[in-house]
Amino acid sequence: MTRRAGILLHPTSLPGRFALGDIGPGAERFLDWAAAAGQTLWQVLPLGPSCAGQSPYTTSSAFAGNPLLISPERLVDDGLLGEADLEGAPPGGGEAADFDSAVPWKEALLRRAYERFSRAGEAPADLTRAFEAFVAAAEQASWLSDWSLYAALKRDLGGRSWLDWEPDLSRRDPDGLRLAAIALEEETRYHSFLQFLFFRQWERLRARARELGVSILGDMPIYVAMDSADVWARPELFALDADRRPVEVAGVPPDYFSETGQLWGNPLYDWNRMERDGWTWWIERIRATLRTGDMVRIDHFRAFAAYWAVPAADETALNGRWRPGPGRRLFEAARRALGGLPILAEDLGMITQDVRDLLSSLEVPGMKVLQFAFYGDDGEYLPHRHPVRSAVYTGTHDNDTARGWYAGLTDEERRRVWDYLGSDGREIEWALIRAAYASVAETAIVPMQDVLGLGSEARMNTPAAPGGNWRWRARDEAFRPETAERLRRMAALSGRIAPSSRA
Repeated sequence: MTRRAGILLHPTSLPGRFALGDIGPGAERFLDWAAAAGQTLWQVLPLGPSCAGQSPYTTSSAFAGNPLLISPERLVDDGLLGEADLEGAPPGGGEAADFDSAVPWKEALLRRAYERFSRAGEAPADLTRAFEAFVAAAEQASWLSDWSLYAALKRDLGGRSWLDWEPDLSRRDPDGLRLAAIALEEETRYHSFLQFLFFRQWERLRARARELGVSILGDMPIYVAMDSADVWARPELFALDADRRPVEVAGVPPDYFSETGQLWGNPLYDWNRMERDGWTWWIERIRATLRTGDMVRIDHFRAFAAYWAVPAADETALNGRWRPGPGRRLFEAARRALGGLPILAEDLGMITQDVRDLLSSLEVPGMKVLQFAFYGDDGEYLPHRHPVRSAVYTGTHDNDTARGWYAGLTDEERRRVWDYLGSDGREIEWALIRAAYASVAETAIVPMQDVLGLGSEARMNTPAAPGGNWRWRARDEAFRPETAERLRRMAALSGRIAPSSRA
């Protein structure tokens, strides 16, 4: 690793002409801006298909891409749509991603593209060959058919959770699945087609990032949703009862964000069964995530040392208990299979010595968040205490923006900020960016909201809050050349871009 600087910005937050940011031309324009700003890393949130609430951390597949991120403009480029098909789209350009409008419109648009693709003689021959190769590729063998049938069944059954399907389908009776696959052949092919489009467009975007010298840091939630293709297809890998329902679910104890903890509700893993299976599911999951990025941030890494298990019937996470995770064994197997382990550990929250020992033994970098540095007396997150092998953030997607955070500090906490940063609070975001860039930590990452100096109205997520999250969106005019130049100069001064690249 070398010193580098990066931006945290999810594709849904990118500006553009539609109601939701996507992975088309707007994403390429952002990469151009980031490269001009001396940024060599782009961190995204998980790219999987999101469930109700649109949290990228609650996905219905650990392997599939989110069709909502598919670019309509790229479908025009591929000859699957015409410009006229884009007329009447819900407007973009606002400061919030409009999922309510985007979801039905994008679904209708994607079906129109598939109809054109499926009609004899209308799809470009090279596109047809590419789709057939994608479906047949070994990389998709472990997940694509399960995902496509799951998605087809879910639509056919009115969106019901697989737990509420007829027993022959929910329990994957071979005859029931065979009949369903025959009846839903076209719908299943449609969902495979969407995955083809997503990964085709994402690879084009990655190619542009490589041209510009920008690496992509992906993100992998530790858990998957209960109503997911993964739990439906491989229930034996999860801690479920005889009715395939969880006795305990995932969460965390009381923390910085919530006095009653966070009750996530995801099913927990049967780690013993996964180990007997050679950790195959996890290895394939890491491998798949690394196909979309150059390295991967693993969310809630502390659960690999010990995880918080909450009784499934509880309404808060207070009554959970710690249970041992798989520790080194999983990662040693993954390292052998993958030939390396380019991961970043999200090691925030209640971090105990067993978590620190696991990180140290694996030589995996963790995260240091500057917003956490000014509470209490231990100063663990202050820059002078950062290890070289780590990533420093001004804040994360779960934090308030720098300005919002500062506004909520007590007088004593503000004095600590003033004393350490030499800032009186004006442009507090740039004081934090400067401190992050000056840190010895090899990687410094800043949420785009802090680069733009935005307040709490631009917060991406408030943990434990029931709604209103994941909707912040940047405006086109926010990506100013002068802002890029300011970041670039700071990156050059702090050694986060190569001497030949310095302005």
